[in-house]
Amino acid sequence: MRSSIFRSTAAGLFVATGLALAQTAPRPSFEVASVKPAAPLDMQKLAQQMMAGGEMPKIGVHIDGAQAEYTYMALKELIVTAYKVKPYQVTGPDWMANTRFDIKAKMPAGSTKDDARLMLQSLLEERFKLSVRRETKEHPVLALVVGKSGPKLKEAEPAKPIDENAPLAPGESKMEGPDGPIRMKVDAKAGGAVVDMGAKGKYTYSVDRNTMMFHLQASQVTMEGLCDMLTQFSQMGGAGNRNIIDQTGLKGSYDVGIDFSLADLLAMARAAGMDVPAGAPGGTGGAASASGGGDATTPGGGTSITDAVQALGLKLEPKKAPVEQLIVDHAEKTPTEN
Repeated sequence: MRSSIFRSTAAGLFVATGLALAQTAPRPSFEVASVKPAAPLDMQKLAQQMMAGGEMPKIGVHIDGAQAEYTYMALKELIVTAYKVKPYQVTGPDWMANTRFDIKAKMPAGSTKDDARLMLQSLLEERFKLSVRRETKEHPVLALVVGKSGPKLKEAEPAKPIDENAPLAPGESKMEGPDGPIRMKVDAKAGGAVVDMGAKGKYTYSVDRNTMMFHLQASQVTMEGLCDMLTQFSQMGGAGNRNIIDQTGLKGSYDVGIDFSLADLLAMARAAGMDVPAGAPGGTGGAASASGGGDATTPGGGTSITDAVQALGLKLEPKKAPVEQLIVDHAEKTPTEN
């Protein structure tokens, strides 16, 4: 009798478990989506628009209600957005970083921005036949650590998330970033811009036309946020493809200023696949200031990232660390028809 009851109970649990698994909601999909190759950017036209009224080009992720748009984005950038990973974590063919697309999609009523990310996964798998897998291995990295003399950083209050319900200020635009909404305001005539990334801090960009230097002021940034920023610059600043990881042990928020030559900035834009004319002004090199003054502005003489970090009382150490990679096993250059 007992064995009969046990078999019946086990069978019931097995069936119930099977039904529960069968009823698991499938990954959501867009109701309808258009995928097209992106047209080359008219840099002269964009510059004129920005000079005339501070109008930012509509590039990147824009989600408004049920409408999701991914404009002038490389397949690699789309993968980064869909799977919520860092660019250095995506391993795949080189063409994925340069072949760009425009996607317009409609989401089902009541969808959230996180749903949009899952819907983008479905779209990439369906239209691009994307196949990925995750793998964690030790990779060469650059560890950001505190120097012998200690950090030279100006402490700041932690940044606050952006209030998505707050109206845009005059000349301000918005887009979706990997860690939430981003708000931007450009002053092209003065050669500057402000990018508010909410809890990740605020970044102010300016250009000194006399020294041909590009100044980046990071306000209320964490060490993790600083590493993300430095990793972007390191791709063209002498550090190869190594990502920079935080091993400083510093848990606060800080104001940090970094200077780069315009040549370095344009090199980064070209590396990202932007159609930037050759013959950029300026040299190479860079420096940083804990107060944001950016007083070291002489181009040349060393690796930009190394110089910038040392001025902050920090240093970069080559190490190996476990890094999760999203490996692209297959992706089609030409998506299936709409």
